[in-house]
Amino acid sequence: MAQTDYPARPVRIVVPFSAGGSTDQIARSLAEGLSKLWQQPVVIENRDGASGLIGSRVVAESKPDGYTLLFGTQTTQCVLPHIVSQMPYDAERAFVPITELVSIAQVLSVPPSSPFRSLEEFVTYAKGHPGELTFGGGVGATTHMAMELFMSQAGIQLLGIPYKGSALSMNDLLAGRLDSMFDVIMTSLPHIQAGRLRALAVTSAQRQPLLPDVPTVAELGYPGFETNVWFALFAPQNTPAEIVQRIAEDSRKVMTEPARRRIFNESGFQIVASDPAIFAKRVQLENEKWGQVVRKANIKLE
Repeated sequence: MAQTDYPARPVRIVVPFSAGGSTDQIARSLAEGLSKLWQQPVVIENRDGASGLIGSRVVAESKPDGYTLLFGTQTTQCVLPHIVSQMPYDAERAFVPITELVSIAQVLSVPPSSPFRSLEEFVTYAKGHPGELTFGGGVGATTHMAMELFMSQAGIQLLGIPYKGSALSMNDLLAGRLDSMFDVIMTSLPHIQAGRLRALAVTSAQRQPLLPDVPTVAELGYPGFETNVWFALFAPQNTPAEIVQRIAEDSRKVMTEPARRRIFNESGFQIVASDPAIFAKRVQLENEKWGQVVRKANIKLE
């Protein structure tokens, strides 16, 4: 199939999470833009379950023709394969990376009643009281993995409290029932601005425009620390390279539209819209990174 012939019919993007969440919202924004650009319907199909494995499997087993795509995250692509003992597909070979669309930094926050006013104070106390301070996050979720990475680099041990969703853990953090949590800026920012949370550090390589006074973890003595949450497109293995390139290029056109860029930036997202080759390398590095974290912490998803 020539690149100019694609797409000749509706395209399905499978979101392996429930409707209404941030992943779903980003996917629907992309689908809206691609539909206009391609003059073909781009349909979002939510296939929730098993932490994203059910929807991912649907795409892994689909025909590699560009008409069924996966809207994945680093959790589905680079964490789950390391914590699930029996994957329903070959995680290393099932998908072709197309493009990283957007990423967003996380922020480590504590309740306003917390005695810790800086990351240094937080770490100093944690070193002297291993296992006493708590953090929230579902097993393998970005909130959990960010803290595992930080604990490894800082040489501290906190008590992880598992939750089925970040909204539940955020409620307990706000109520002071949790001592700390990493979460994306979009979710944490309103609470930080209202004084309901105290931000200690952000996980990006550079300071965030929406939180310019909050230092990065890296600049506070942990060089190289970076963990952004990313959202991306994948195709089934053996999808023709020209179709993958076409989807990546057109996704870049959609995501870099000024109005769409402004909306995402206002919520803390950074538009990436990367080339397939660049993104494939990022996926490889992220797989290695989170694989090491999982093995060191012996994380298992029951």
